[in-house]
Amino acid sequence: MTATVDQGRADHDSIDLAEFGYPQQLRRRLGAFASFAAGFSFVSILTTVFQLFAFGFAFGGPAFFWTWPLVFAGQLMVALVFADLAARYPLSGAIYQWARRLAGAVTGWSAGWLMLVGEIIATAAAAIALQVVLPTIWSGFQIVPGESALTSTSGATNAVLLGALLIAVTTIINAVGVRAMAVVNSVGVACELAGVALLVALLLANSERGPGVVTDTGAAGGDGYVWAFLASALMAAYVMYGFDSAAELSEETRDPRRTAPRAIIRALVASGVGGALLLVAALMAAPSLTDGRLSAEGLPYVLTGALGTGLGKALLVDVAIAVVVCTLAIQTAASRLMFSMARDGVLPFSSRLAKVNARTGAPVLPTVVIGVLAVALLAVNIGNAQIFTAITGASVCVVYVAYLLVTVPGLVARLRGGLAEAPAGTFSLGRFGLAVNLLAVGYGLAMAVNIAWPRAAVYDPDGGDPLLRWFPVLVLGGAALAGAAILAARRARPLTVAAAPAPAPAAEGSAS
Repeated sequence: MTATVDQGRADHDSIDLAEFGYPQQLRRRLGAFASFAAGFSFVSILTTVFQLFAFGFAFGGPAFFWTWPLVFAGQLMVALVFADLAARYPLSGAIYQWARRLAGAVTGWSAGWLMLVGEIIATAAAAIALQVVLPTIWSGFQIVPGESALTSTSGATNAVLLGALLIAVTTIINAVGVRAMAVVNSVGVACELAGVALLVALLLANSERGPGVVTDTGAAGGDGYVWAFLASALMAAYVMYGFDSAAELSEETRDPRRTAPRAIIRALVASGVGGALLLVAALMAAPSLTDGRLSAEGLPYVLTGALGTGLGKALLVDVAIAVVVCTLAIQTAASRLMFSMARDGVLPFSSRLAKVNARTGAPVLPTVVIGVLAVALLAVNIGNAQIFTAITGASVCVVYVAYLLVTVPGLVARLRGGLAEAPAGTFSLGRFGLAVNLLAVGYGLAMAVNIAWPRAAVYDPDGGDPLLRWFPVLVLGGAALAGAAILAARRARPLTVAAAPAPAPAAEGSAS
């Protein structure tokens, strides 16, 4: 009976997909938790908070905590808009597909292209996070002689080696198929959720000070605290995006019109709440706020200092697991976006990139291409201790602009009354849609400008390369020019409706 119900559900989802003009090529193996895990692991608070806690603290001091609820509130507006669209358009390559259907082929191409560039950069940036964790667990992971800090030349170079090895592993997992990815991802997310809860409890039990520490602005720079506070917001902005990856896997998700919207919102809310507790607990438990180590070493210093070397290193193993599944999730989302654009014929070598492996049910070539490009991007970090923050800023800036290419057309559609109705029983913003969409656009514009602002203190603190301060803007401009050149040479095929649905593949098991 269960198999019959599952097959009936799969047939319904395949017919639903065919109405958008696409046959069922990917395999629907993901349930509610696996869909949530895809969004949560992309955000991955253990990966990104550990990666950039020192950066945020260095600029804003303990009070940089307040950037977290502000960014969360803004991104929640974006997530609600995306959840609303996920119920209407349950398609892989969500950002591209949503923008395309809201504003046409050119806008869809632009959103998809920028998101693809941003996710490739984010894959490299997430893989770098291993350097923050592994050498602290065991000095043998520092293969390159010298310091392990990312701000050092030896640490930056070692980060490339560790990151490249990680991307090779995630590429293999993704190539095996969505079931393997989902199992690894779900186990990793379960470990991360348990790790966050345990870590917060242990840090609170070893507190050195009260929660009032979050009002301390002691690290303000000479330009005033507001400027320092805005700079420190890069940390929260970098953490809280990618929740839309649950929608990127819509064509591999059972009942995606209902499952994906919930997964998007749950992924962001769980990350927002867990991250806030982790930040407060870390600030309360830090051995010192003034000795400079928190700005240089970040959360690994808090763990080993407050919990002892043994327990602290054990918890860092959980952080390393989170880094692995975070990199895996970003690469997965990027490969589905590339596949979705390729099957519409809008990318170079589209015919090859749009192929799905008959045995694994995965788009293998896009996965390999994403991995190769991410490793190539890592190579620019060799010997350059400042490029890490620039890469991080660039990835966030490009993705925020891609998000705007969805939220702005969505707002225009709502103002014109042209947004398609969500199917009955699925998520919908209803009469709140216009207000939420307007807030999402306002927040996105403000944060994109804040991230791209050419602050020397953020992107070129040593003053060795003035171009670095413009790195996010240059990457955004370069991506736009490259995209325009490709768009001029290729044209997206018109939207079509399939005459009949393709038969759904037989179920071979699923990840819940």
